[in-house]
Amino acid sequence: MNLKKAISLSLKWILICALIGFFSGSASAFFLIALEWVSQLRIHNNWFIWLLPVGGLAIGLLYHYYGKSVVKGNNLLLEEYENPKQTIPLKMAPFVLIGTLITHLFGGSAGREGTAVQMGGAIADQFSRIFQLDATDRKTLIILGISAGFASVFGTPLAGAIFALEVVYFCKISLKSSILSFVVAYFAYYTVEFWPVHHTHYSIPVIPEITIENLLWIIPSSILFGLAAMLFSRSTHFWGSLFSKNIPYPPLRPFIGGIILAFTFYYFNAAKFMGLGVPSIVEAFSKPNESYDFLLKILFTGFTLGAGFKGGEVTPLFFVGATLGSALSVFIPLPIALLAGMGFVAVFSGATHTPIACTVMGIELFGIESAVFIGIACSIAYLASGSVGIYHAQTVKGIKFHLYEKFKRNKLDDL
Repeated sequence: MNLKKAISLSLKWILICALIGFFSGSASAFFLIALEWVSQLRIHNNWFIWLLPVGGLAIGLLYHYYGKSVVKGNNLLLEEYENPKQTIPLKMAPFVLIGTLITHLFGGSAGREGTAVQMGGAIADQFSRIFQLDATDRKTLIILGISAGFASVFGTPLAGAIFALEVVYFCKISLKSSILSFVVAYFAYYTVEFWPVHHTHYSIPVIPEITIENLLWIIPSSILFGLAAMLFSRSTHFWGSLFSKNIPYPPLRPFIGGIILAFTFYYFNAAKFMGLGVPSIVEAFSKPNESYDFLLKILFTGFTLGAGFKGGEVTPLFFVGATLGSALSVFIPLPIALLAGMGFVAVFSGATHTPIACTVMGIELFGIESAVFIGIACSIAYLASGSVGIYHAQTVKGIKFHLYEKFKRNKLDDL
């Protein structure tokens, strides 16, 4: 390749990154502003919870009659990455945006990363037609969309870029994709910074010395974080399977699920588990949580998403990890904020099989001083969380996959 052609190709991809970053970042900015608005509207109108079944029915009807091609969500992005077939429909972006806002407006327990990632992926893949890209370059576009969506919605560009690469790690990744993932992440991040959007800030004010005793305390807590991630993943899949088997007509699933959720939230005074739960996450860094809070969040989020409501899993995973770490501070002699921060990213690491991205995210959110504790927690939780994650289309291999396969074979041999 001559110099002129190389420069031309580089400029083309920088332009693509800029466009994806701008459009995905702007979509995420609009989404975050709208999400804050509907969340505040729900908080000031408690009776909205009784409209959750109606909202669920609306989501179900929308996807059943007009959105069957995009109902798989994040799993569709992963499937198209591994085996590119056809361009992801652009309607994925408005459908998941509307579905997520309805879910949060009426009190469903869900997150936001899935929405941003799906919007980013759908927007990015449209450039395959505009620039007439082949299947290999389409893979790069999907990575760029995931990177832009994740980086913009959480305000963590390094983690977003690495997450996009690590979530498809055991499929083929090109050097070009790796470099461009970072480029687009920063384009998307600074686009959101341009809009009047503010990300939640967390801090770990006290970092203990790195001693053998302190490092040993990380092991049991991180194993628990990994087991919580496993329970979260299996819970979401369980409820999804249960609704699918017992309610043949898809739009009725979120309708019936909404009825059950509305009565449960109201009669058990469980408002803290509605929506994102960010106030509870922030509180977990300074005040010990009840030992069962993380379990209830797993239950409500798994049920909400399994019933067919829209949203993401990552912020609920942050909730689960932070509240579990906060509760463990009663028994483990480490600072409460450190344990909450470790759980915040470690449970996410286990549920998505992305320990490197989660370690980097912890450093971006909490500071480099906590890097050793965060890194060890993410690695152990990743190993302890089993081979099933929140994305069933994700290819999982490597040391953890082989360890669990060997364990299952030995268990069958014993029988």
